[in-house]
Amino acid sequence: MMKQTFNLPAFTDEDEERDFWAEIDLSDYFEPGDFERVSFPNLKPTSRSISIRFPEYVLDAVKERANAMGVPYQALIKEAVIKAFVDPEAE
Repeated sequence: MMKQTFNLPAFTDEDEERDFWAEIDLSDYFEPGDFERVSFPNLKPTSRSISIRFPEYVLDAVKERANAMGVPYQALIKEAVIKAFVDPEAE
């Protein structure tokens, strides 16, 4: 089956564009083989600051470990959370 030609319309505002992308089925226009892998090496994940309370003895222990490793303590906490909840297989 021949795929339709995809023509991106000009949008008057973000709401119109949002509605367009919410309703369109790109499989009507493209096959999986039409795509090619790309890399965005300078794209960094968005981060958000949070506030968390630790007992002082826990924070002191984390700071001591981070200091012994030569890394900032917040980076050590972030890495521990990532390993525990996001990527348990990471070493």
